Amino acid sequence: VQLQAFGGGLVQAGGPLRLSCTACLPNFNMWSTAWFRQAPGKDREFVAGINYRGGSTAYGDSVKGRFTISRDNAKNTVSLQMNSLKPEDTAVYYCAVRDGLKYYSHTYDYHYWGQGTEVTVSS
Repeated sequence: VQLQAFGGGLVQAGGPLRLSCTACLPNFNMWSTAWFRQAPGKDREFVAGINYRGGSTAYGDSVKGRFTISRDNAKNTVSLQMNSLKPEDTAVYYCAVRDGLKYYSHTYDYHYWGQGTEVTVSS
């Protein structure tokens, strides 16, 4: 199993950025997915989760109303549209999948992780 995350970069505060993650994973449509992030010196935190069909989503409190998670099961891809970015969104962002139909917000619930893509938001 391999997850490849991409789309990170340097962006000014208030701007948008879109992350994507492609999974080399059989039956991707039977796995729930999520995005987490980890800032320097901090624990990895839940950003957003989406169930296997894409019909149910959840977000961390700090990103609600600004970020949107989506998936395309035909392309084995999960994306994170980030709008109105803030300097405190600066982190390495990781995609993750779990063998189950529903997402959860804890890192230990996920079976496979991508390598991370770095997002830096300048003020």
